[in-house]
Amino acid sequence: MSSVIKGLIPLALFAMIGVFMAIGLTRDPSKLPSELIDRPLPTFEMETLSGEPIVTADLLGEVALLNVFGSWCVACLTEHPLLMALSEAGDVKIMGVNWRDTRAKAERWLTRYGNPYGTIIFDAESLLAIDLGVTGAPETFVIDRKGQIRYKHTGPITEDVWTDILRPLIDTLNAETP
Repeated sequence: MSSVIKGLIPLALFAMIGVFMAIGLTRDPSKLPSELIDRPLPTFEMETLSGEPIVTADLLGEVALLNVFGSWCVACLTEHPLLMALSEAGDVKIMGVNWRDTRAKAERWLTRYGNPYGTIIFDAESLLAIDLGVTGAPETFVIDRKGQIRYKHTGPITEDVWTDILRPLIDTLNAETP
């Protein structure tokens, strides 16, 4: 092999690595794809935070947000005032998944900051979180009346996310014939 070709091999490898890195930089890391979009909510039998049994069918019947949170989650506290405002306004049913927590810590956190959730699934062992493909808290899923996951938002819900993405989607889903 000639010395010119040998000299070009590292340059070609460097160029290929540069192309892959450039492609990676154009992707939004907060937009993690979910294989569950337009698929049914995973089937589960668990307990609520208060210890009552709950199954997948208990969450069906209306459009809702399913919000994964924990008392240990700093970003969850960031979105919590907005969830409280949405709950108080009655704009959407909000259900929680208390993830990787203890009942006592979760109850203290909700007592201190307020409880926007109509139902809270207690998931200390990550059983539902794994089935949902949760990578971190907070994560929020939009669930339609039939229990289909229609959207996944990773990270805190902000006013912009609510106004530009979640609210229009929820309005569209609510307008669909049941």
